Amino acid sequence: MSVTNQEKLKKLYKKLDEIEAYSRCLGKVSFDQSCCAPEDGLDQAGEDMALLSKHLHSLTHAKGYTELLCQLHGDSEGLTEIQKKAVEHLYDDYRKTKNVTPRFSYEYNRTANRAYADWLRAKQAGDFSLFRDSLETMIDFRRKEIALRDERYPSAYDACLDDSEKGLTIPKLDAFFEALKGRIVPLIRRIQAEGKPIRTDFLDRPVPVYRQEAMSRALLEREGLKKSSLVLMTTEHPFTTNFGPGDVRVTTHYYEENFISNIFSSLHEGGHAVFMQNEPRELFENHCSDRPTNAMHESISRFYENLIGRSEAFIHYIYPEIRSLSGGVFDDVSERELYEAVNRVHPGLIRTEADELSYCLHVLIRYELEKAFVNGEITVDQIPALWNAKYKEYLGVEVPNDAEGCLQDVHWTSDYGYFPSYALGSAYGAQILRAMERDFDVFAAVRAGELYRVTDWLTERVFSIASLSTPDQWIRAISGESLNVNYFLDYLEEKFTALYELN
Repeated sequence: MSVTNQEKLKKLYKKLDEIEAYSRCLGKVSFDQSCCAPEDGLDQAGEDMALLSKHLHSLTHAKGYTELLCQLHGDSEGLTEIQKKAVEHLYDDYRKTKNVTPRFSYEYNRTANRAYADWLRAKQAGDFSLFRDSLETMIDFRRKEIALRDERYPSAYDACLDDSEKGLTIPKLDAFFEALKGRIVPLIRRIQAEGKPIRTDFLDRPVPVYRQEAMSRALLEREGLKKSSLVLMTTEHPFTTNFGPGDVRVTTHYYEENFISNIFSSLHEGGHAVFMQNEPRELFENHCSDRPTNAMHESISRFYENLIGRSEAFIHYIYPEIRSLSGGVFDDVSERELYEAVNRVHPGLIRTEADELSYCLHVLIRYELEKAFVNGEITVDQIPALWNAKYKEYLGVEVPNDAEGCLQDVHWTSDYGYFPSYALGSAYGAQILRAMERDFDVFAAVRAGELYRVTDWLTERVFSIASLSTPDQWIRAISGESLNVNYFLDYLEEKFTALYELN
């Protein structure tokens, strides 16, 4: 009797249940390492993760699993569209790693976990040399992993980009960033030369951490997150992760003298969490959830952080709560002054603290550097000096130390090609906003505190199809056209010309 494809899929899903259990355990150790492990326990956590990764690799490359996967990939008759997409995702993962040995997988992951511990120590000391060797070893591992694939790429960095954002290439990204530079840089120059002064003296007033945490929880609630499925913790570099729709974990970082930083960090990470909590249950049940590209995800986190969070409408909505939860620290600050201050254009050192207009220049610097070092055009030792030179050239700032320079981001401890997702996500977000505005008055709803209308629209139109689509299919389904960077650039020019009262 022949075995049907649905029966084969059932066997595959049973194996995936075990695989994903190990994956979740691995993720939880990683979360622990980032959020609460003591310094002396970082290396042990890294070793634990490497061993778990090695076993996970053996499960995803076992003969029984790969035979079922390859059979279903070759013949998907009788599967639903979601099941076909699940097989496609799984086969793509396997295709990229099928030549990787268990030993290589173990060494790769052990190096990445050690790199995180080294980066943390280096950042705390402000000394790139403490991270240098780990970074060089990680880059070498990444190149070797790419070289093991059957598929050939124009360059190692092109492979990194395709992993992060399917179909993305260096030429496409170069053109994208050129478009951004062509309109953002002149606008920044105009603001610096002609813009009206903005009051900012209150931004560094101290607010106790317990009050900031209360604000974080209030903001996550406003975004529509289900509290019974949510964890909020702190870490050196904020991130969000999930272990299924019932376990989504948000992290932030509190600075007593930068209350505003936490507001937008919480909105950003909460955007990721909203995405994770609201994919269709059917996708999770078919091992097909949590598959949006990085730029798809960043489009929503930056949507909530900037397009919604920094809008006049949202500031109006949360202004009373900011005054209350800060303990009256901002009682002498008007609603308009707060709106202007959180949108001031002030090119600085730190990407995560950057204003909305200059932010993409921070991303451009990282893109140019990682493209060069992954492709062997520069050495690791050149990174600090080149970083500092680019910050001076693009943003006009002097970098005082490595902690505020090339060590400020955690990303290079594990992978390359993510940074462009932030800029792409900003552009996707503006295009999504324009599509949303065709259906209802978005900012009237926000001003009235009806953020559920925003989340409901995104759930129906954006989250429901993200794991089932390529980036181009996704944005075309949402907006009716491929990515068009001009929506983002027009938004920036309109907003900041009005804010700074430029002619």
